[in-house]
Amino acid sequence: MASKKKSTTVSKKAARKTAQKAVQKPNTSKVAGQKATVAVTKKAVLKKTSRSGAASATPGSAALKPVAAVQALETRFTQRTQLPEDWQAASLRARFAHNSLGEHLAGQRVTVAGWVLRYRDQGGCIFIDLRDRTGIIQLMFDSSVIKDHFGAAESIRSEFVILAAGLLRKRSAENINPRLKNGSIEILVDRFEILNQSATPPFGLDEYQDAGEDIRLRYRYLDLRRQEMREALFKRSQLNMAIRRFLEARGFIEIETPVLNKSTPEGARDFLVPARMSPGEFFALPQSPQLFKQILMVGGMEKYFQIVKCFRDEDLRADRQPEFTQLDLEMSFVNAELLMESMEALWAQVFEEVFHFELSLPLPRMSYRDAMELYGKDAPDLRFGMQLVDVAALAVESDFKVFKDVIHQGGRVKVLPVPGGATLSRKDIDDLTEWVGRDFGARGLAWMKHEQEGLKSVISKFFTSDQLAELARQCGSQEGDILFFGAGREDIVHATLGNLRVHLAEKLGLIPADSWAPVWITDFPMFESDPKTGQLYSMHHPFTAPRRDQEERLKDLDALKNSNHKDPVLAQAYDLVLNGNEIGGGSVRIHKPDVQQDVFRILGISDAEATSKFGFFLNALQYGAPPHAGIAFGLDRIMMILLKRDSIREVIAFPKTQKGQCLMSETPSTVSRTQLNELGIQLRQAPTTES
Repeated sequence: MASKKKSTTVSKKAARKTAQKAVQKPNTSKVAGQKATVAVTKKAVLKKTSRSGAASATPGSAALKPVAAVQALETRFTQRTQLPEDWQAASLRARFAHNSLGEHLAGQRVTVAGWVLRYRDQGGCIFIDLRDRTGIIQLMFDSSVIKDHFGAAESIRSEFVILAAGLLRKRSAENINPRLKNGSIEILVDRFEILNQSATPPFGLDEYQDAGEDIRLRYRYLDLRRQEMREALFKRSQLNMAIRRFLEARGFIEIETPVLNKSTPEGARDFLVPARMSPGEFFALPQSPQLFKQILMVGGMEKYFQIVKCFRDEDLRADRQPEFTQLDLEMSFVNAELLMESMEALWAQVFEEVFHFELSLPLPRMSYRDAMELYGKDAPDLRFGMQLVDVAALAVESDFKVFKDVIHQGGRVKVLPVPGGATLSRKDIDDLTEWVGRDFGARGLAWMKHEQEGLKSVISKFFTSDQLAELARQCGSQEGDILFFGAGREDIVHATLGNLRVHLAEKLGLIPADSWAPVWITDFPMFESDPKTGQLYSMHHPFTAPRRDQEERLKDLDALKNSNHKDPVLAQAYDLVLNGNEIGGGSVRIHKPDVQQDVFRILGISDAEATSKFGFFLNALQYGAPPHAGIAFGLDRIMMILLKRDSIREVIAFPKTQKGQCLMSETPSTVSRTQLNELGIQLRQAPTTES
């Protein structure tokens, strides 16, 4: 008995080993030969198990499990190769994308599927423009061809989903539609199926111009079918892929950073998330992966990137969303120059590959100070001229008391010359005056029109003829132009004239079409001052490194406060600007603990507060942090600019409104009292939803 038991055990082990090999074998075979392989292995397993007597074992035994797996595999391949497919399944397998059709397929039978864009019943003949994500193709339903099924064709309406097969043929010359890629061909349908019907859409997808943004966002699933939205999302995908290819080829690695993190001061409000398992404590959604990417450099990753979602709870506008996507990068052992060169190479390749235009490298550079003095903005639009002119020396010699007082109080008097601006009416000027007062704090908007006799306005009488002539000369003004004056505190003057410059260039058509003007803005001040309290704030963020020749200035806080306006400490920071929009910004980072502590002290962050908010990061800097630099690019904004859309909502699949709402999913929304109780949260006004 003992001998028989041992023999049976050995046989079972051999059968199990053989069966395992049998199951693995089909995975390495070609599809065409898999059925034969399965049959052979099944036979081998059965033969082995019958010899050992294991074939009579109970279901679920070790010997029978491999046999069942083999049988299932054989059945699956038999069904795939031998059972006939129904017409719908076979047609879907043979379906053509609409952009792959063309005259080269004329005379062949093709199958297509998609949504009905337009429907025209010509009596005995129905024409349908069928849309899929790649394009549009015209279908022709002829009653003499589809016979008894013509009634079903007559029931088709806009946005029905249909499957159709038929003969692809060229259209006659008089019926060619030059507006469509496939306007020279059509499909004579001989078989079709309505896959799904559609309710009447709330707006026409081929005449969407009349639909307001609110209704398009509420029915975003329909809005996404529009050509403009498809183009935006396709281009966005191509952009992401091109970025990844470039960076991977240059040794960057993509690393994900946490979404739930500590709330840290980064310039905007955090979105807070209550931590259920730590009552009274909160996570914050990241405004950027700033600290984590620097820690990755401390960790020796050297070249990091991530296409990442970021969150800022701030007032919204056309180029701002509460959740946005950025390309985030960090590099070790580089300086500002090396990083900017790398980024120029990145965008030169990506723009050419995705948007088919060339960047001329190297890109121009401009200091922050020059940008503010000449254009009034740190993100200047260089596609047109209209530079600001400092006229303080002339103004102080005039008899115009408003200008003289401003200059004596340390303010600025500057002029924005506007070519052709003399066509502006008095009402236009009054509207502009109200706008700059409301939005930028200007106390007024003085002006002079350049007429045949020279500069004329209600304030020209306070200037001598020689002064007016010199003013015209300095501003490059000629007949038909207008000069707008900004007078007051420097930041208000620059905000007023800088924004007025862009507004009037757009209004008067002074911006060349299809032009691109990228520029690096460098040498930013490290700090900006509160004009009332003198408190210093980081212009970028508190981890930005000063220029190496100015590190010592961080030691003397009093001297720094007194000189910050006229002679600020300059940072190793840089922004990339395209057509007046900042598309990316970054800096060389502080990698020395003592310098980081100096910056915190200047910002009024105590040692205890620094430890509480940034303790893990400060500890990391003590363990051999390498020199490193980084940058982040706003991909939503880049897409908006390059596709010439008016809002980033037009390049995001599911955006929020200016009130921060998703109209489609109706969020934000209330939650149940049970959920709030679990989080230990009590609202001032109880939620309406009960559970």
